[in-house]
Order: sequence, then structure tokens, then C-alpha cells
Amino acid sequence: MNNNKLTIAPAWLFQSEQGDLLEPTLFRLLAGIRDTGKLTDAARRTGISYRHGWNLLNRAGEVFGLSLVNMRKGRGTTLSELGETLLWAEHRVKARLGPQLDSMAAELNDQIQHLRANAETVLRLHASHGYAVALLTEFSDQLSVNLQYRNPEEALSALNRGDCDVASLHFPTDPALAQDTLAHYHHLLAGRPLRLIRFVTRSEGLMMRPDTTPPVRHLTDLVKRQLRFIGRDHHSGTRVLFNRLLQHQGLAEADLNLSPQQEFTHTAVAAFVAAGMADVGFGVEAAAAQFGLRYRQLAREHYLLVCHQDRLEQPGLTRLRALMASEAVVARIGQVPGYQPDRPGEVTTFEALLGESPSG
Repeated sequence: MNNNKLTIAPAWLFQSEQGDLLEPTLFRLLAGIRDTGKLTDAARRTGISYRHGWNLLNRAGEVFGLSLVNMRKGRGTTLSELGETLLWAEHRVKARLGPQLDSMAAELNDQIQHLRANAETVLRLHASHGYAVALLTEFSDQLSVNLQYRNPEEALSALNRGDCDVASLHFPTDPALAQDTLAHYHHLLAGRPLRLIRFVTRSEGLMMRPDTTPPVRHLTDLVKRQLRFIGRDHHSGTRVLFNRLLQHQGLAEADLNLSPQQEFTHTAVAAFVAAGMADVGFGVEAAAAQFGLRYRQLAREHYLLVCHQDRLEQPGLTRLRALMASEAVVARIGQVPGYQPDRPGEVTTFEALLGESPSG
């Protein structure tokens, strides 16, 4: 697959009234002279011959009416005041125009990507932040994925509007918690011919620094000890799960010493705790392991991909399912703490999944 991207850079072109042209190579040559103090070394670094470099400097001197270099026997070559002025002018142009050109290049690459989509399948995946789903982008040689991180409500809404091909949803393996979670998203799921593509199960729980004494084992510890707690943003699936766990313990957010700060990824929560800005956070085990935090599992959950039933046999989804089930992806999943393959690529329904035992 063609994953090449374009970049845009400014280039100078001097033209005299007589039509004489000076090529952009001149600036690379001037930079080489400034750095090495020798025309021979500067020409070699620029990728031109000594004769070509000498002729280029002479032509430039004729165009401007002043020499660009000072050549003194036994003392090497240095830039003249004009040479320094031209070189610094080029630096200023790059500094001023560079960010604008980078933005233009990004817009152009987006347009090219849309054009490529007519001949090359680009799968639009809106997914909750997670370590396993991020692995899919490592295999761009097998499937081109446009991955955008969205909370479950945003992802499912985009799927219903047709703004993406696949959305993600995660809910606990515990039947009671699973029913609560599905009830939360009922307005986005009910009456639609959706199918689930199995992917992984993952662990979610409490993360704390190793020196936390005594370690936090239960949600009630957060309340009793009024430990500083950092949570995910209110619309994230992880925050929905955490609030369900609180409710099952007869607790509420108001009982916690909750930081007003909200983080939008598991990694950010773990970093917040590791930096000492909070005592405890809630997220996936992989994030805790990344920052060397102590971890206490409170739930396991299915991380699934959701699509419309009539799209299952489309090329992009067929490739996706094959990729998810491949030995390479399964092996990578096994390297992520707290994640386990969950019959990846297999198609199922909510009813069938809820009918499995919690250990399934």
C-alpha cells in the first residue's frame, strides 16, 4: 500500500534582468562554506563538483555585483557580508513560511488520502482509547486504517450516521455490569442490525504508586481514606464502568476526593498518578505497567468492534477480521499487560455474548 506523504519546502529562484538564473543549490553551498571554511568540502557536501561550485559563486557575483565569498590563500574561504545576508534571509524564510507550508502539506495529504480511497480500501475506525486497537495501525502494509479516538457515544453515533465503518464498544464480562452498561448505550444500539467483531478482553482497575501504604484494595478505601482520585472524562467508557462499580458498592462520585481534572486517555491517568498529582487512578492494567504503578483489578471487559450487519462482507471489514485473527496481531496482543485475545475476528451478537459465562 502506498503510505508516502508529501512535504512542501520553500525554494529560492533568482533571475536577473538579462534572464540569468541562480539555482537553489547556491544556499546549500553557502551553508557548506560557512560550516567548513573550504569550497572543496562545501561542494562535496552539496553534491556538486568543485568546478560547478566555483562557477555558481562567480555567476552569483555577476548577478548581484558583489562577491558572496572571501577567498584568501592559506586561510580558506569565508562568506562575505552579502553571502551571510543571503543565507540568513533563507533561514528567515524557512522559519516564517515553514509552519504554513507544513499546514498546507497536511491538507494536501488529506485530500490525496481521500482520492486514494477510490482505489484502495481505507477503513474508518472510531474507537475508545486502548492499547490493543492501537496495534492495528502497526500493520498498515496489510490494511489502511484511519483510526480516530472517540468515546463510545461519539463512535456509535458516527457509525449510525455512516461517518465511520466500524466503532468500538467495551463492556464488562460480569453479566450484571454488562447489562447496566448496555442499558446506558441502549439509545444508540436498539433496533439496529448491528454485529460485533470480537477482539480482546482487558483488565480495568485501580492504579497507585508502589509506595502507597497500605495499598488500595477496594473502592471503599478511596472513601474511608479520602485519597486523591483522578478519573477519566465523563463520557468515556471507562468512566461509565467506574461509576457502575461505585453504584454496585453503594457509593457515588460525591463520596470521593475527586480531582477536578479529567484525563482523556488511560496513559494520561497513569502519568498523573505517577507524577504524584493524585494518589489513585482508574484505568487499564497496561497503563499502570507503563509507569511502574501498583495495580488492583476490579473488572474485566470485552473490547469489541461494532459494524452494520450488511457491511460484514465488504473488503475492508473482511481484511480487518483476517488481520485481527492473524498470528502476528495475536502475538502482539499477548505482549500487552492485562490484555488477552478474545477469539479475534469472530462475529457475534450481544445476546450470544451475554449468554456466555463470565470466564468466557
